[in-house]
Order: sequence, then C-alpha cells, then structure tokens
Amino acid sequence: MPARHVLPDEETADLLRLVRQICTDELAPRAADAEAEEAFPRDVFGLLGRTGLLGLPYPEEYGGGGVPYTTYLRVLEELGAVWASVGVGTSVHALSCYPLMSYGSDEQRARWLPTLLGGEVLGAYCLSEIHAGSDPAAMRTRAVRDGDAWVLTGAKAWTTHGGQADFYTVMARTSEERSGISCFLVPADAEGLSADTPERKMGLTGSATATMRLEGVRVDGDRLIGGEGQGLRIALAALDSGRLGIAAVATGLAQGALDAALAYAQQREAFGRRIIDHQGLAFVLADMEAAVQSSRSMLLHAGGLRDLGLPFSREAAIAKLVATDNAMKVTTDAVQVLGGAGYTRDFPVERYMREAKVTQIFEGTNQIQRMVISRALDRGDGGDITVGR
Repeated sequence: MPARHVLPDEETADLLRLVRQICTDELAPRAADAEAEEAFPRDVFGLLGRTGLLGLPYPEEYGGGGVPYTTYLRVLEELGAVWASVGVGTSVHALSCYPLMSYGSDEQRARWLPTLLGGEVLGAYCLSEIHAGSDPAAMRTRAVRDGDAWVLTGAKAWTTHGGQADFYTVMARTSEERSGISCFLVPADAEGLSADTPERKMGLTGSATATMRLEGVRVDGDRLIGGEGQGLRIALAALDSGRLGIAAVATGLAQGALDAALAYAQQREAFGRRIIDHQGLAFVLADMEAAVQSSRSMLLHAGGLRDLGLPFSREAAIAKLVATDNAMKVTTDAVQVLGGAGYTRDFPVERYMREAKVTQIFEGTNQIQRMVISRALDRGDGGDITVGR
C-alpha cells in the first residue's frame, strides 16, 4: 500500500500501521462478499471496538483514544479505502456520541460515555425524516413530557445501523416553534422502538440503513441531552464533524479506486505497451491522483482548524463537497481505466463507483454544502487564520 501521508510522529505512524494491518488481514478478504450478500459486519465493529478505533476522537478519561481529529480522519480514510461501509459506520458511531460528549452534563457523560466508547456497543444517529431530509427543522417526530419522562412518537428515515445499533441519538420536536427540537439518548431495547426492513441500496449494501419507528417510546428525563430546544443546534454542530468523517471515507474510497486502476494500468498491455505508457490514459491517472491529493489536503486543513478550536463549518462543507465530488469522478474514471473489466464484479472498481454516489447525498447533499458555503461567504464567516484577510 503506497504511503499517503506525512506522519507527524511515531505514535500516529504506529496507529496507521495497525489500521492498515487490520484492513489487509480482516477487512479486504471479506468486503466484496459481504457487500454482495448485503451482510452487516457486526463482528468487524466489535474488532474495531476492541482495538480502540471506534472511540478515537474522544477523551481518554471516558474511554476514548484522545487523538487529534486529523489523526482520526486518517484512520477513516484507511478504512474507506478498503471497505467503505465500515468507514461510514465508524464515522456514524462517532457522530452518535457527539451530542452526549459536547452537550451532556458531567453526570450524563460519566454515566454513559464509557459504555458508548468502550467498543462493545454501536450507535446510530436519527435526524432525517421522509419529509425532512435537507430541512431538519421541518421534522415531525415529537417528544411529549409525561411526568419525569418523555414519550417519543414518529419515524426517522435513512438511519445508518438502523435495527443493528445498541443506542440511538434521536432528534424530536418538543415545541411548535420551528427550532423547538431536542436531543434524546434512546436505548435500542426501549419498548415501542422498532426498525423497518432495511433499504435496498445501490451501494454500501453491507451497511444497514432503515427507518426507525418510535411508537410511544418512553425514556427517562435524564436522557434529554442538552437543554430543551437545543436539539437543532446540537444536530448542526454534530454534522460539521460528521461531514469531515464522510469526506475522509470518500477520500479513502477514491484512493482505493486509484490504487486498483494504477495496478491494472501497470500490468495490462495494449498495442505492445503497458496501458499506463499511453499518454491518454496516463493523464487520466494523473488527474485522479491530483483529485485525491486535493481532497486529502482540504480534509486535513478543515480537521486542523477543528483541532485548534477554530470555526470550521465552512471548511467542513468545502471538504465534504470537494472530497465526495472527487470520489465520484475518480471512481468513474477507475472503471474507465479498466474498460470492460471495470464493469464486472471481478474487480472492485464498479463497487467503489456505486458507493461513491451516496457520499454526495448523506450528511447534507452537496447542494446543501454549496448553500452553507455561499451563506458563510455572504456573512464573512471563516476563522481560517491562514487566509490573511
């Protein structure tokens, strides 16, 4: 596997070597068959949990890895290069823990985070609804007070790990105001919580995606995360970090497609020469490399701002936009490099191409990313101290 990063220290290098070993030994041999069979690899997440990879960006005092976010993004990229469903699942688990870590009380964090980050349980994030995808403020799922408890009723669409997760971070309406949304930590065994049949998807077929039904789900009052009415703010803040996670997986996906295309181009011959020696195809590979490197640079730049505690919403949107659009282009080009072989399941590039498409859609479509970026430009938002203006 080619070197992809400048490693700042030996500890980070050791971590990435561990991840690459797991990818080579455990993930790569299984990915194609599991995706073809639409089999959810729960045991793989157990392995990642036992090695500490599911809680990497969270503090060690709560059972996390305590690593910089940029390091965590590199890990997601390595996973995405081999098995995108696992990379996305790892990112979603971290996303589901974000509200509790960032907005929960000290008591709530001490009570639940060690379990959530300990590696034996898996989380899901319930924000979208059929009629409220890009506009989460239009959600209809409700939470109503009942004594010291809350009762949740509604449906949450497109839930990654739906029906497989051990806990669900759920956004629900608690008042009639457009922003009157709150956040709840719901255990998977709560009475009235169920999952529909998983969606039949174009790609990421090893990742379970289902609508979650909440039919009078009763949760204790201490499972309200943050203040009542803070849910929309929590959701949008979580998505900033989640978008970086998806950008990392997309960058890895593009790198995996480039690796496969390059290996094929170096071995396949046409007209008496390796096809990489034909300028028309060599230039395609060069453009693919430029796209991957551009995605990685923007991703690590945005992650670096987050690590410094600087505003990074605009940069997260740019990273998600650039990385996922580039992933779609690179994986499409990889199929083209392999020609007819690339259109068959004998090679992984057709799977990479199918998987890349959804990265342009979830965690906010790329049209939404353009809206976020343009509004930030209009407001003069930024926080990027390197721009010099």
